Amino acid sequence: MARILAIDYGEKRFGLAQTDPLNIFAQPLTTILSTEFEAWIKTYLQQQTLSAFVVGMPKRLSGEDTHSTERVRKFIDWLKQNFPEIPVHTIDERYSSKEAQDQIIRMGKTKIQRREKGLIDTVAATLILQTYLQQFSS
Repeated sequence: MARILAIDYGEKRFGLAQTDPLNIFAQPLTTILSTEFEAWIKTYLQQQTLSAFVVGMPKRLSGEDTHSTERVRKFIDWLKQNFPEIPVHTIDERYSSKEAQDQIIRMGKTKIQRREKGLIDTVAATLILQTYLQQFSS
């Protein structure tokens, strides 16, 4: 069965998460440099079949766009152009980084581990994907 891949877009890094083969659970995958994504996704797609991309859409608490929103939209356009057969969905990520930090604390990580940006990005991608999955299970 095809998986769903979630992307927590960042200028420097992307946090990535994927579903299990049955699309029930969100699982952390990895963090990669944004400049490496194109090569990474091509390799990933040689090993996995995707039914969808889910991309976190940055918004302010008021619901307005942030300074990153336009970059994310351009990235989504790139995904659609390069992988037209894979649908792209967005999820409001207003609270994903804060929720990721809270989750990392609950996991019992040390202060040094909690400061590691890659871990935050991967956990944020997992939370974005879990939110997407929950929308369809309700």
